[in-house]
Amino acid sequence: MSMAFRYLQEELDHMKDNHTYRQLIPLESKQGSRVHIHGKNVIQLSSNNYLGLTDHPKLKQAAIEAVETYGVGTGSVRTIAGTLSMHNELEEKLAHFKHTESSLVFQSGFTTNQGILSAILSDQDVVISDELNHASIIDGIRLTKAGRKVYKHTDMDSLEEALKASTEFRMRLIVTDGVFSMDGDIAPLPEIVELAEKYDAMVMVDDAHASGVLGENGRGTINHFGLDGKVHIQVGTLSKAMGVLGGYVASSRVLRDYLVHKGRPFLFSTSHPPAVTVACSAAIDVLLNEPELIEKLWNNRTFFKQGLETLGFDTGKSETPITPVIVGDESKTHQLSDQLYHYGVFAQGIVFPTVSKGLGRIRTIVTAQHTQEELQQALNAFEKAGRELGII
Repeated sequence: MSMAFRYLQEELDHMKDNHTYRQLIPLESKQGSRVHIHGKNVIQLSSNNYLGLTDHPKLKQAAIEAVETYGVGTGSVRTIAGTLSMHNELEEKLAHFKHTESSLVFQSGFTTNQGILSAILSDQDVVISDELNHASIIDGIRLTKAGRKVYKHTDMDSLEEALKASTEFRMRLIVTDGVFSMDGDIAPLPEIVELAEKYDAMVMVDDAHASGVLGENGRGTINHFGLDGKVHIQVGTLSKAMGVLGGYVASSRVLRDYLVHKGRPFLFSTSHPPAVTVACSAAIDVLLNEPELIEKLWNNRTFFKQGLETLGFDTGKSETPITPVIVGDESKTHQLSDQLYHYGVFAQGIVFPTVSKGLGRIRTIVTAQHTQEELQQALNAFEKAGRELGII
């Protein structure tokens, strides 16, 4: 048995030699602006908990009541016996929130992208994808027999070339992240939609990092650009700013009905437990009733990003609360992360293969929960560590 996975061990050893191997780091507290790690209280700058909803009283109360009334699981997939009335209610609420005809919830944002792309694309179609799209989009495309074209990141000339070169297909589907998860830049959706209309293509936007962050009450990039009704497929997440778990597609009723029958992750995974379902529903209520959380998030983002840039750090082309501190060298990136932890800040290094070789970075995400004092402490830690390592 010890010999069985020797080739895997060799690859792991190779990763260790190249400084791309990392251990999982368990938190010993709830998620928040500060967390406990290895008994140490540190400022958290690596979570996707944009609005601090992971422990919002309204979400917790809804979840507790759902467990008391409905138990902890549903006991089935949605298409057999696992659809509770609360699942349909959540989807109706999401569709209304996103200004679309319909919506369908999946187990995660990852499976949402996989489920949609694998279901709707055949060898008669072509998918045209931004080169920096999320792994779940790439994997979804791999599951299809569709033609594939990749355009240069947010480059509209490159996208237009791909559209011109794919006239023979039944459907052309342009797929892009709304906010790119490693750089924090926003897709140029008005230009993408304009090209799609010119070449009779469809548009799919994954708004994982824009849900709860951009647009009115956090409706996402489509609403942010005033493009409601002009994007065919919107994907959102319930796991980041919404604070819970899951993903969803917001689109036409036709697409929803089709995915109920053909979306494999939807068909073959047990439905969301009651506590998760009602907590997601409560999260939408919070977005609608507490817009000040989004305002606080953006104020914190401005304060922190300006602080990093004043110190001389390279934050790339970030336009959102995702602010990368680009270091470059993989080893130095991890050194910076370790040094920050030493100074009381948890900010994970992200290196190849998650980002391209030589583009290692600390990806920071501020939240609505951070106080300005905490962010200033974090900036002080960045300054100290950055100077010690010769980054600034």
